[in-house]
Amino acid sequence: MDAPFQRLPPYSRPVPRRLPLALLAYAQVGYPLLLAAWARLERPPSLDEPPAGALPSLSLIVAAHDEERVIEGKVADALAQDYPGLELIVACDGCTDATAELARRAGAHVVLDLPRGGKIRAQDAGVDAARGEAVAFSDANALLEPGALRELVAPFADPAVGYVCGQVSFVNEAGTNQEGLYWRYEMALRGLEARLGSVTGGNGAIYATRREAYLVVDPVMGHDLSFPFNLVRRGWRCLYRPRARATEKMVPSIEGEWARKRRMMSHAWPIVVRGGLLDPRGWPPRYALMIVSHRWLRYAGPFLHLLSLRSRLSLALHVPLLAAAAAAARVPLRPLLVARYYVLTQASIAFGLIDWLRHGTEAGWEQAEGTR
Repeated sequence: MDAPFQRLPPYSRPVPRRLPLALLAYAQVGYPLLLAAWARLERPPSLDEPPAGALPSLSLIVAAHDEERVIEGKVADALAQDYPGLELIVACDGCTDATAELARRAGAHVVLDLPRGGKIRAQDAGVDAARGEAVAFSDANALLEPGALRELVAPFADPAVGYVCGQVSFVNEAGTNQEGLYWRYEMALRGLEARLGSVTGGNGAIYATRREAYLVVDPVMGHDLSFPFNLVRRGWRCLYRPRARATEKMVPSIEGEWARKRRMMSHAWPIVVRGGLLDPRGWPPRYALMIVSHRWLRYAGPFLHLLSLRSRLSLALHVPLLAAAAAAARVPLRPLLVARYYVLTQASIAFGLIDWLRHGTEAGWEQAEGTR
């Protein structure tokens, strides 16, 4: 006679077929709804009016590699900011063109001619040379709106705040890229996270730290992802300031965005795997939940998609999604383009990991197509 049925121990039970799909749905839709409901119930104080206080002395650092096409406009844009005593530093990372000469001619206060070491090491050198109590950063192709720097550093009146990122808007939307739509979604999430605690990510176009909060990180690890969670671990609060605005040209095509994000993810995966993002020690429970929901599940996305294919429901959803993504190459309708953008950006996460595992990540960076 057959042995009686025995329950499998918990650790040997197979993963429910619909769990990966449920996690994807939570990461993309459930988490934003959770944050919105949480903020509504808790009614945290508004971040629009930070505590009043004197503005700190500020150094604005622009890391540049062969940016002769835009550096004069960037310097003029920065110097037009109404910020008392602003120090502008252009850190030239192994430039082979006239970037340094043009930056000096345009009026930059400090121009550093550095050997090629990558954006992070150029920024480190800029911080070493800076005189400001706070250091702000911006990309060479990003333009700041009037008053952006005042808005950006105003939250430093609160001594608990160590990092602030502003709002970047992408322009030149005549192409097929749907990054602008995604970025509006991302900014909404960032605003809710800031109201409830601290942000889980930033952007390179406009952000600032207190001088004492600045971290020297591995040169392949960008500030956008590594600063917020590391600073929260050290006891600082990291905020999003939507009234500190910058604009930046968007990669025109979805295919160009796929290549840009693939390069970005080859820099992000070292942070995830060995840069501390997977280590929850030192985070308040609320912030740990945000990291799991917004970061861990985001980077697990392509693998969750593959695992979810064991479910018939998931297959029924993926077939039209992939068909729409393929059709967008010939019929550039907005819903089809959104599907194509989603599929390719999810794939870029996996391919960025493959690139990093196969041949590592260089510290240097190249300009993305159509962004200058």
